[in-house]
Amino acid sequence: MLKELNESQREAVLWCDGPQLVIAGAGSGKTRVLTYKIAYLLQQGMKPWNVLALTFTNKAANEMKQRIGRLVGQEAASQLNMGTFHSVLARVLRVEAELMGFSRSFTIYDEADSRSLLKSIVKEMALDEKQYKPASVHALISMAKNHLISAAEYAADAEVRQRDSNSRMPEVGRIFLAYEQRCRQANAMDFDDLLVMAYRLLSGHREVLEKYRQRFRYVLVDEYQDTNYAQQQIVWLLTQEHQRVCVVGDDAQSIYAFRGANIDNILNFQKIYEGARLFKLERNYRSTQRIVQAANSLIRKNERQIPKDVYSRNAEGEKLQLKQVYSDKEEAAVVCKDIKRLCRQERGDYNDFAILYRTNAQSRPFEEEMRRQNIPYRIYGGLSFYQRKEIKDIIGYFRLVSNKDDEEAMKRIINYPARGIGNTTVQKIAEAAQQGGVSFWYVISHPQECGLDVNRGTMAKIDAFRLMIEGFREKMATTDAYELGKEIVQSSGIAQDLFSGSDADDLARQQNLEEFMNGLQDFVDTRREEGREDEVLLPDFLQEVSLLTDLDSDDGSESRVALMTVHAAKGLEFPVVFVVGMEENIFPSPMACNSLRELEEERRLLYVAITRAERHCILTCAKNRWRYGKLEFDVPSRFLKDIDPSLMTIEGEDEPAGFTPIRRTERTSFPSASRFRQQQVQQVAPPATNLRRVSDALRNEPRSGAAGSAPLQEGNVIEHQRFGIGTVVKVEGTGENTKATVDFRNTGTKQLLLKFAKFKVIG
Repeated sequence: MLKELNESQREAVLWCDGPQLVIAGAGSGKTRVLTYKIAYLLQQGMKPWNVLALTFTNKAANEMKQRIGRLVGQEAASQLNMGTFHSVLARVLRVEAELMGFSRSFTIYDEADSRSLLKSIVKEMALDEKQYKPASVHALISMAKNHLISAAEYAADAEVRQRDSNSRMPEVGRIFLAYEQRCRQANAMDFDDLLVMAYRLLSGHREVLEKYRQRFRYVLVDEYQDTNYAQQQIVWLLTQEHQRVCVVGDDAQSIYAFRGANIDNILNFQKIYEGARLFKLERNYRSTQRIVQAANSLIRKNERQIPKDVYSRNAEGEKLQLKQVYSDKEEAAVVCKDIKRLCRQERGDYNDFAILYRTNAQSRPFEEEMRRQNIPYRIYGGLSFYQRKEIKDIIGYFRLVSNKDDEEAMKRIINYPARGIGNTTVQKIAEAAQQGGVSFWYVISHPQECGLDVNRGTMAKIDAFRLMIEGFREKMATTDAYELGKEIVQSSGIAQDLFSGSDADDLARQQNLEEFMNGLQDFVDTRREEGREDEVLLPDFLQEVSLLTDLDSDDGSESRVALMTVHAAKGLEFPVVFVVGMEENIFPSPMACNSLRELEEERRLLYVAITRAERHCILTCAKNRWRYGKLEFDVPSRFLKDIDPSLMTIEGEDEPAGFTPIRRTERTSFPSASRFRQQQVQQVAPPATNLRRVSDALRNEPRSGAAGSAPLQEGNVIEHQRFGIGTVVKVEGTGENTKATVDFRNTGTKQLLLKFAKFKVIG
């Protein structure tokens, strides 16, 4: 059985005499070691019910069980105590529930249940529901529970109260107390309670602890770098006495601090378990040698880590490629061009490709470009950009402004943001419209004629909504889509609603709003440059995005390019990986540059991205992107300086484009990370304007081609802010109507109206 393992894997499987830490580098066969180790324990006479194997997903547990079953038989595998922390501990708590003041039939609240209860508590306490959003409050409570902090401890902590007050949520402690009480009254536990109650059960009842120590005689933990404080403490309680524990993970892939994961658990394992043996799985079976070497050179820059030398015996492969482009528009075009090129050269299919980005908001230009080029794609771990709720809400406003009789749009937005027009009122409008054979808009414009039966206060709210939409409609014929769109987003209250929260989900929605406005500005600017000044209005934009919002059904059978965040890509692998948006202000995230601890996690995140690649890893960074209604200039990510330059080829560094070159500089020093109460449960996501990190010294605005410059001629080579380098094919027209047809290297042929075009003549 063990012949299928390499020497390092075999050593890790055979040693079972005490606490054991297995550091498994990317692609090194971590699951195989866990599987064979459990099978080996059973072969050595350990009973399957005495083995406890803890994973982070049910999928991982099921896969391991199947593999073990093939090695030692399905009957033995079925008797293993194997599953996620939550599922295993839920089974323990069912048996011991009475000791914790619950009945065995307790309910487990999912996230939706928890948020619904918190919403009710906030309402009952007469608190501002916009200020105390259920998702934000739940995130704070969850993080506290992951650190085994009770509601009473939370409410009594002066530092925590001050932090919540600074975040304009001073009553979270009181909400937490009420939430804890209501869960107990309902005989219910949420997901976090499964950890908290299990810890209290084991730490507070010695006879129960001894019972489970005897039952779980060997404990194995997968993905140990992702454990939080509560999980680590539970494992310690179960294994402190017999010390038969094997944890497997990779500190270089610890990327979930925002969920409560604590890298100290794996870094300090050998201090917590004295005499623990360290085993390293350093052979990477996934990637080419150069990809592995480049990833190693990056991660070595982290100070807090367990040293290892991951290597590959696969083909040497090509170096990492860094492609410096002019804009997110050219970035998407370059990536799509490379996908088609590699498909032809290597006879691959679209399933071989993944585009990884730091935030979901970055998917928009890639989705749009792949639609244009008929490249099928699939969004993993999230919705397509134009299917996200906040984007559909904005488009709902645009649709109603453009077409006042759009019934579905009105139903979507008449009470968003909340303005006191409830479902009952909407139903009355619908009935009046159906009876009269008219549109919703006609009903709210002629309520008496249509017999709309609502009280005076509700009618005033409907009128205010109608007048707001009419005000937008009056400007539709004279105001471009970006300016009108910006007014709609601000005046309707959408911006205020999206920026009223500050948890991770709120930040994602804010980024999506910002990216949507970037796309809207780009739409207007591009049309003007192309001489289509009469096609920059709101209805023109809606026509442009209609195909993007009408997504094809995806039954999973068609080969598609994968688009996902780096977080969603963990555990996956692809022959070709693009890591896009490698710029300061994006990767690392500006929200993660406050401490060395945060910055090192961002570097680990890039390490995870690079090590997803089997044969090709292509990085891209853009010179400028639309932000806050204008083109802003960024510099390449500081992490690019950390990669050994002999292992990376750089395209674009020799272009006369004003790029800031990637120079090797001394590392910046950052203050050390603060304690949990100061850092772990803190509010993030300041207004988007505070996220800007653009240096004025980097600005190098191209001149308009028609403003005081020499006449453009056929054969000239120009540098355009968004389209990149191109050759002038033809110049026609005179004065303000002068147009140039330009063949751009990566973005195709464009016709530019020179009075609006921003470019430089470089040859």
